[in-house]
Amino acid sequence: MFTGLIENVGELVSIEKRGASGSLTVKTALPLEEIALGASVAVNGACLTVVRKGGGTLTFDVSPETIDRTGFKNLKAGSPVNLERAMRLSDRLDGHLVSGHVDCVATVTERREVAGNIVFSFRFPAEYGKYIAAKGSVAIDGISLTVNTVTADTFSVNIIPHTAAKTNLEGRRPGDQVNIETDLICRYLERLLAGREANGGGVTLELLAKNGFV
Repeated sequence: MFTGLIENVGELVSIEKRGASGSLTVKTALPLEEIALGASVAVNGACLTVVRKGGGTLTFDVSPETIDRTGFKNLKAGSPVNLERAMRLSDRLDGHLVSGHVDCVATVTERREVAGNIVFSFRFPAEYGKYIAAKGSVAIDGISLTVNTVTADTFSVNIIPHTAAKTNLEGRRPGDQVNIETDLICRYLERLLAGREANGGGVTLELLAKNGFV
């Protein structure tokens, strides 16, 4: 699990394809002595496993599913990537719960300056619209953010200068693609209610309250 608070913006050194799979090597300022082989690191929001380290770099294997679900296929040497190590149970949860399982890829449709901030708009596959709500949480390339506005297949976020400077959003422009992870709670709630309806039960305030949603 992750918090969506980026620790370091690394630089992609190389991407190696092996059939449908591949590997990523990233140059990073993270303390390598604190990162064990087999450790989980979120790379642009996708949870990957460290398979090699050294010389200021981390290498991760990438599965066909990860390649299909993410924008990794669009990366090239020199691309900035957001990095976050897995959270510890003793950590403060300053962002929101992020699983590192990317749902879809969205495209930047607009970038505009508003009162010193940056407002980004994104277009995403409409089937994921039910998981994105105004003032709800979303992870964009692993960054925990609050949704400003949302339609059936678009949403916008407001980026403060600190977030822009500390993540790869600083360089994002219209046409760029980003990894999206929707709110974990929304997905579990949908599954819970779907199971209830399949067993002949209705969606009631009592049910929602019992499971901590109201």
